[in-house]
Amino acid sequence: MELIKAINIKKSFGERELLGGVSFDIRDGEKIGLVGWNGSGKTTLVKLLTGELEPDGGTFTKRSSSLRIGYLPQSTDYDLSTLENEKGKTLLETASQLGLEKIREWEDSRLGSLSGGERLKLALAGVWAENPGLLILDEPTNHLDLKGLNWLIQSIKNSPQAALIISHDRHFLDVTVSKIFELEDGKLTVYDGNYTDYRAEKKRRHEQQVKEFHKQQQRVELINEQVAQLKRWSEKSHREAGKGRSPSENRQTGFKEYGRVQAKKKDAQIKSKLKRLNHELSKENIEKPKDELSIRFDFEAAGNRGKRILEARGLGKSFAERILFEKSHFYIKHGERIALLGSNGAGKTTFIKMLLGELSASKGSLWKSDSVRIAYLSQDVGDLPGDRTVLDFMGMESLEQRTKARTLFANMGMKEEKLSNPFSALSLGERTRVKLVHLIMQEYDMLVLDEPTNHLDLPSREQMEETLASYSGTLLIVSHDRYFVERLCDKLLVIENNRIQRIEMGLREYEERQFAQARPDNRNREEELALLDTKIAELLGKISMLTPESHDYANVDKELNKLIQQKQSLI
Repeated sequence: MELIKAINIKKSFGERELLGGVSFDIRDGEKIGLVGWNGSGKTTLVKLLTGELEPDGGTFTKRSSSLRIGYLPQSTDYDLSTLENEKGKTLLETASQLGLEKIREWEDSRLGSLSGGERLKLALAGVWAENPGLLILDEPTNHLDLKGLNWLIQSIKNSPQAALIISHDRHFLDVTVSKIFELEDGKLTVYDGNYTDYRAEKKRRHEQQVKEFHKQQQRVELINEQVAQLKRWSEKSHREAGKGRSPSENRQTGFKEYGRVQAKKKDAQIKSKLKRLNHELSKENIEKPKDELSIRFDFEAAGNRGKRILEARGLGKSFAERILFEKSHFYIKHGERIALLGSNGAGKTTFIKMLLGELSASKGSLWKSDSVRIAYLSQDVGDLPGDRTVLDFMGMESLEQRTKARTLFANMGMKEEKLSNPFSALSLGERTRVKLVHLIMQEYDMLVLDEPTNHLDLPSREQMEETLASYSGTLLIVSHDRYFVERLCDKLLVIENNRIQRIEMGLREYEERQFAQARPDNRNREEELALLDTKIAELLGKISMLTPESHDYANVDKELNKLIQQKQSLI
């Protein structure tokens, strides 16, 4: 049964039309993902649904005037009074399930200093406590930890309410929704299935439209050729009919009249064919398929400058009495794609700062090749100079550089006029794109990417994946985007139990292994394997510093092979 039906909804801001007559319906219990490029009108549509904005045209029909809509915006603001409404008990119970077990003990001062993840959890609890008929969730996974994310996924899947979800988390959309609304160029297109199904069907429809458009163009070209031939014949007949001949010739053949008749026939055929073509196009006109915007990230690695570009030997870092990690042995080779994993506060940012030379080790050492050049893309876009324009910041000198940069900006959906704006006038997504282009214009051996997909819409994320997949240098990635990590990284550095450990597998396989380790019968074996991994890593670091002629090389090599055999017997 329909909860809401939208018919021919229109909305413009000035001369810019965001919604050009969209129609859709939302039914009981449906879970729908709303996707589209940044600026395509997703937030505007949500504001129309919640009544914050009025449409310029069209109508919304609700099943009931009392239909309650629970809306979770991206920014949330809660204080102690939020917990004291008539739904306070439900809110507290939900907040506890999300990981805010101590919320009952907090005062306003504590609530005022909540982290982004804590504010989001409290906001989610507030939305659920209202028991709405329709949930509208705008980027609900931002800042959520694993416990909160799993709770949200299960709650949405088990909830009887309908839900409209805006999210850049493709894994989240895949496991929660069964329909996709896509906004593009003011139009809304409906796709059945989850996000992966939507991408496959969109590709199929695009390919079919390309095929049908080419077939139509061939038909148009054929008729145009026939019309051109008829015009040539008609013109010839008119010329022949106008030629002067002797009276006897005209009497014998009636040539002029014959020529005029033939010319008129050709003119009639031309009109008939053009009329038929126009009728066909008006009836079944297939528009030229829009080329999918391609964002080309032309990263260039400067070549293989040695197998190992980084190695940690007994690496440790602490602040006062707090130990982040210690006794860590691992390495990174040229061309490897590694995800850096760890809970909040485990030391990921600290390790990155050590890698960049901003912090020194408390114990051990972190060796880097002298020739390696490392680029860092932080998740903070607030460090860009607010008063400088994009073009001024880029500092492009040659025409070739300017042309390349402008092409990249255009492919990323940034209009030409934006390049002359100061950073203070740009959105977070636009600032992220500028940082990406600035990075693209350099040549590096290793890229350290900290939440690189933040503020990027889904098409931009996917194109970035495609480009990084062909990047020949080394990648070290911190990201909550599972799709991004699973596609690009086949190795991990995991910070856990005060150690940084290199894992020779991807994220999915690692999580499956962790799940298996949690079973009681596996714990002793897995503890022994973890100890062996640490010892092996330590010996690998030691042997890499020895030559085969060295006195200690044979002993270390023998011990290393022994440990490897022990590990194989346990796997």
